[in-house]
Amino acid sequence: MAAHKPVEWVQAVITRFDEQLPIKVGHQNTHTKVSTEHNKECLINISKYKFSLVISGLTTILKNVNNMVSRIFGEASEKNLYLSQLIILDTLEKCLAGQSKDCLRLDETMLVKQLLPEICHFIHTYREGHQHAAELRASASAVLFSLSCNNFNAVFSRISTRLQELTVCSEDNVDVHDIELMQYINVDCSKLKRLLQETVLKFRALKKPAQLAVINSLEKAFWNWVENYPDEFTMLYQRPQADMAEAAEKLFDLVDSFAESAKRKAAVWPLQIILLILCPEITHTISKDTVEDSKANKKLFLDSLRKALAGQGGSKQLMESAAIACVKLCKASTYINWEDHSTIFLLVQSIVMDLKALLFNPAKPFWRGTGSQNADVELMMDCFVSCFRINPHNNQHFKVCLAASSPSTFHFVLVNSLHRIITNSHLDWWPKIDAVYCYSGELRFMFSDTLNRVIQGVGTHAPLRMTPVSGCLRFK
Repeated sequence: MAAHKPVEWVQAVITRFDEQLPIKVGHQNTHTKVSTEHNKECLINISKYKFSLVISGLTTILKNVNNMVSRIFGEASEKNLYLSQLIILDTLEKCLAGQSKDCLRLDETMLVKQLLPEICHFIHTYREGHQHAAELRASASAVLFSLSCNNFNAVFSRISTRLQELTVCSEDNVDVHDIELMQYINVDCSKLKRLLQETVLKFRALKKPAQLAVINSLEKAFWNWVENYPDEFTMLYQRPQADMAEAAEKLFDLVDSFAESAKRKAAVWPLQIILLILCPEITHTISKDTVEDSKANKKLFLDSLRKALAGQGGSKQLMESAAIACVKLCKASTYINWEDHSTIFLLVQSIVMDLKALLFNPAKPFWRGTGSQNADVELMMDCFVSCFRINPHNNQHFKVCLAASSPSTFHFVLVNSLHRIITNSHLDWWPKIDAVYCYSGELRFMFSDTLNRVIQGVGTHAPLRMTPVSGCLRFK
């Protein structure tokens, strides 16, 4: 049958996959779980040869399951719906990751018309408050990332179209969801350049909510590029690209004009430091005592950043934004080879002591307010790991985190940071974990002390409980 009627055979596998989803069969036992996994693996393998057919079938299944939401009642049914959605999304992601680069253009048209709206539904709809929002958004984001690898034009067109619509929109309360897609897509150097150039053309005509959405999303797009194509970013500092720098500088100036108040400055500083990082030659120029008028605002920005970080900016909000921007600067610098002797390292050295003093002060822990704990911890971890990669022997913050008298948050940051250093060490010049082996005794004592306090429930607060989420630990 498979040899003579391939379409019918593939359709039969798709139908079997659909019929054995938890939403159709109810609670899964070991046998049905194995069967579901087998069906999933079959479709992933088949998609290498019948890509359009499999993606079209999975998209139809996903759409039908999404349409069942309004008819689902009860905790068990909701769980089965959620599990089914995750299974479909994960299968789609695996199929898209294996997509051949020479697929017909028809595939891209089909993906745009059928799959992209369904994936956007997950990213746009499942916000905080939904029980499984984080898992569904993460899974849908992974699908969008894989889809954009070979179908970037389709996603870019959706983003660009929405930007254009918003340039002529007179309403203040606008839908920015499609703009936010840029933070989930696969971008290499040329694609990031396109996003910057598109933003430069339309930024000034956007309303404030759309401008803020662009600012936030572009920053995340930058990290997608750096983390997935580190060699390209490293090369930028060996062979600067004039067109990348031109787009980044133009956007810097636009954003700088937008930041007319302390609140707006706090919102844009993290992106502005990234835009400067994309301009190696400008960064070098503004390190001098005198600069030309067109570069004066960049030098003023760095001066303001340093003052705010040192607590001289007159605003707690600006100090917090400066901390975020400076952590991003330190993190980006670790992707540049020290042998390139870049000015960026001098810039890092000028802020790193104040940065560590702000983030790793046990007498006054860094805290941005209610609901910010996970984000604050993530910021401290980024800073810790970056400082280790910059200079593993400058370890005063390490000792602060290790001290028994420091808050448990500091211990938590230390352990997670060490785990990240061990598991994510793919650049040749990043130091290895053996630089901290000399602290093994103190680390064992810290673990033992923490375990005893959790077991005994010492203190007036509930014991700290941590669970693994997305490869790292989170507070609960």
